[in-house]
Amino acid sequence: MAEIVMPQLGETVTEGTITRWMKKVGDPVLQDEVLFEVSTDKVDSEVPSSATGFLTQILVQEGETVDVGTAIAVVEAEAGATPPQPVAATPPPPPAPATPPPAPQPVVETPPPAPIAYMPPPAPVTPPPSNFRPANADPVETPASSADALLLSPVVRKLINENGLDPAEIDGTGAGGRVTRSDVLNYLDRSGPRPQRSEPAQAVITTESRKPEPAPAPPTPAPVQQSHAPAVRAGARDEIIPFDNIRRRTAEHMVRSKATSAHTLVAIEVDFEAVEKVRRDSGATFKAEEGFSLTYLPFVARAVIEAMRNYPKVNASVGDDSLIVHKDVNLSIAVDLNLEGLIAPVVHNADTKRMRGIAREIKDLADRARARQLSLDDISGGTFTITNPGPFGTFMTGPIINQPQIAILSTDGIKRKPVVVTHPDGTESIGIHSVGLLALSFDHRALDGAYASAFLAQIKKIVEEWNWAQEV
Repeated sequence: MAEIVMPQLGETVTEGTITRWMKKVGDPVLQDEVLFEVSTDKVDSEVPSSATGFLTQILVQEGETVDVGTAIAVVEAEAGATPPQPVAATPPPPPAPATPPPAPQPVVETPPPAPIAYMPPPAPVTPPPSNFRPANADPVETPASSADALLLSPVVRKLINENGLDPAEIDGTGAGGRVTRSDVLNYLDRSGPRPQRSEPAQAVITTESRKPEPAPAPPTPAPVQQSHAPAVRAGARDEIIPFDNIRRRTAEHMVRSKATSAHTLVAIEVDFEAVEKVRRDSGATFKAEEGFSLTYLPFVARAVIEAMRNYPKVNASVGDDSLIVHKDVNLSIAVDLNLEGLIAPVVHNADTKRMRGIAREIKDLADRARARQLSLDDISGGTFTITNPGPFGTFMTGPIINQPQIAILSTDGIKRKPVVVTHPDGTESIGIHSVGLLALSFDHRALDGAYASAFLAQIKKIVEEWNWAQEV
């Protein structure tokens, strides 16, 4: 028997939604034959079977969302292999009759001796009524056990545990009645603050035994409560547009990223005149040869890669009390999906490619992203992200870090404007150049401002001084 599980479709993906089963129960299945389709916030994919045999059980129905690693189907070597399972189910009953004998174990009422332990010194330790909530003193146990009984995303489970909620009391509006993050926030708004909500703060500060702490503890949950917007009711003239899977997952990831990384923004003005000159001189030839226009984006991408040779810590992730610096530069390029979401496919080993090759890959990935034809490899392994709102004429963007990376660069609008031009002999004049801003959001846990600023200044220097003609 082989269990088919929900695959990991991207590094930051925690769950997937089954959109279609390609086989029915009883159908034969070959290894690597497409078995089902799954949708995540990153990509829609056809997933092949990991085993050969007959599909004997479908555990997750179309439209249901489950966590990565969850068993979703069973493939048996033989079509008639389903009966064995009931047989496996029958052995458990025998142990049941065997359990009555342990019933006399009311002798387990050895807990009564506990009162004896309760009467001595332990009494002073127990007085705080909060002792009735030892489950919160060990938040991992009580909330986890009740929350784990239901299928909850990591974000929802964390929110439930932090607020001491019982997931069974929350009405789920997700697929199959699944409890979503919005359901939890709406429940909190309706029910108001709960006495147990101060527990997470005390549990984190393991010094809860110190009596002075209880007073400051309450303020901690307060900001958490205030950070949640009040529930909004649609008016008669309002239009309700339900979040689709991409919008929902993007929202969760953005909130998670802001909660994970110490976001800091630094920006710099860059003179793109050297790039503009190459685009004017070689743009028509480039388009004739490649079939698409030569934009500013591949120039910036190439400059980023060169700058990383001197500032490698930008191409990294935060590990367990450490910084993991990646030797390969895999550039994630944020792609707009026709104003209906974003995805960041990856130019793998971008540090081994010239500017023309990078431009080619960016165009190919963007086209396939909008046609929903990306593979798992196309969206995995990114180490640094570039987002490009510049075509919309933006002035400066503070992008949110693409986890588990530690930095993301925004290329904003580039416009013709007067600048001071310094000549080789030191004299100055006014010229009209193409100028724009580059903005870097970085994780202050991993980098200091000086390092991030020096990296950005290096990108500026390369954009302004590199011999771009040789790249085209």
